[in-house]
Amino acid sequence: MPSNAEVSVVIPCFNAAASLARAINSCLDQREVAQVILVDDGSDDASLDVARTIAFTDPRVKVMGTVANGGAARARNLGALHATHPLLAFLDADDEYLPGGLARAVSTLRTTPEHHVVRLNVTFKGYPPDILAFRGFAHHVEIMNNMITSSLVIRRTTFLALGGFPEDDVYRQYGGEDGTFQSAIMVLFGCIRLTGTRNVCNHYHPNSHVARYFRRMMGELDSPPEAVQQLGDAVHSFVARARSAWEEHVKGTENSAPATRS
Repeated sequence: MPSNAEVSVVIPCFNAAASLARAINSCLDQREVAQVILVDDGSDDASLDVARTIAFTDPRVKVMGTVANGGAARARNLGALHATHPLLAFLDADDEYLPGGLARAVSTLRTTPEHHVVRLNVTFKGYPPDILAFRGFAHHVEIMNNMITSSLVIRRTTFLALGGFPEDDVYRQYGGEDGTFQSAIMVLFGCIRLTGTRNVCNHYHPNSHVARYFRRMMGELDSPPEAVQQLGDAVHSFVARARSAWEEHVKGTENSAPATRS
């Protein structure tokens, strides 16, 4: 393992056998990756077989399973609890890192200890012509770039101090836990967004939360008023919890710091 390998990548998986090997191998191709934690969230396809086959050949891959499907946020949080390296990255099972994709993010966090979070630069692949031709596509790509989980690289201590991704039932129904987590990040720290070279690829799937987001922005899907209200309340609640948790973390860190002699 290279000496600069300090990233644990968490991959939640639910029935993603067709793309899972691509996702895991894209992690193993990154020199900075020390650990890949695959959390199978109750799949009933061959996902576990795919993951275990790769784990058999590479000790960096750890395979975990849940008793029943609990959603991506819970799977990610479970994986993060078992991570053993200072930086955390999250990759969806149908996405992939591009060659050298994590290098700049790791270098940035290594050399700027005051920063907590880096967002990778995402390329969106396989999207149908009507979405690509949508006048607001480029604008909404920028929004998604700062929200999709596959672009996130964060210090493990920061992630755990914030309590991980919100697991409220409203997110199981409507999605959006990744955007809510980003809201807390922006309120508390801000984050660095990489530009230029693309670092990670989001592949199109018609039922993915990214694809549905674009469809909503195009006016093809409606957001029920109750969903808007419930998600808005959930965001405010999570940001408040995250702020309180971070303040407690900082206070605890300060109290445990060794006293200096005058």
